[in-house]
Amino acid sequence: MQTILGAGGAIGNELVKALPSYTDKIRLVSRNRLYTSRNEEWHCADLTDPSSTMEAVKGSEVAYLTAGLPYDTATWQQLWPKVMQNVINACAFHGTKLVFFDNIYMLDKNSLAPATEKSLVNPPSKKGAVRAKIADELMDAAEKGKIDALIARSADFYGPGITNKTSLLIETVFKPLYSGKKASLLVSDSHRHSFTYTPDAAKATALLGNSPDAYGQVWHLPTAPTPPTGKEWVEMAASEMGEKARYRVLPPWMVKTMGLFMPIMKESLEMLYQYDRDYIFSSAKFESHFGVEPTPYDKGIRQVVEADFPPY
Repeated sequence: MQTILGAGGAIGNELVKALPSYTDKIRLVSRNRLYTSRNEEWHCADLTDPSSTMEAVKGSEVAYLTAGLPYDTATWQQLWPKVMQNVINACAFHGTKLVFFDNIYMLDKNSLAPATEKSLVNPPSKKGAVRAKIADELMDAAEKGKIDALIARSADFYGPGITNKTSLLIETVFKPLYSGKKASLLVSDSHRHSFTYTPDAAKATALLGNSPDAYGQVWHLPTAPTPPTGKEWVEMAASEMGEKARYRVLPPWMVKTMGLFMPIMKESLEMLYQYDRDYIFSSAKFESHFGVEPTPYDKGIRQVVEADFPPY
């Protein structure tokens, strides 16, 4: 049995497609009811509750923590430590290996070009401080032999079938262009910004979970090199859609103003450093170790458009 803790999201949905290569028993854990196929079972659980988490992990060989919380600093500060501690305790009790799907919010803002597994950890935001704390707790438990665990890190992501507004690129570039509106870029249109293709991320996460020598380490998931600039992202997406490459750049003051009536913009203020400089995510370690090549950006954009933004 392999279990996805926080199924139903962009990564969980892709992970459930990748895991059958390694197991014929998959458990999907979420608060809300999910439809399952022949090889899957659904389990309702609240990961902020110790007993509920303990029951969700029971009988699992590997658990994948892909859960997402509302994009709100106070919520993250309150709930993420609880979730991580509950999952660590449950996995330790049941002898379950743990794979944590993470981001790079904890990295120093001057260590993003390139961002590697060895980049300086120096959180420039409150959300980054939360991610650093829970990652430290997990790796500390692994180093002490309490559990077998690894961290699989992704850049910001994009991919087909993302309907829950968890991809900034889909929300600010693909959807507006498809509706005949201008795309929106944060801060600048001239800096390069990596995005991880979700099918690549899920396949790689499943591979890591089923590779004994991968545990005890941090891994950057396969992400294409030489990312486009903001302007190029708009041009490539528009070209595939047959639309005009129209966009606007939102300066910090405008993001702040929009935050007065749009919570997501308010919560994005502290993350603007990711857009006023190059953000180049390196997955060289993973690619070298496993011999895997990430999906090129032009192909990924084409597949997203074909799946979710077909011709009118």
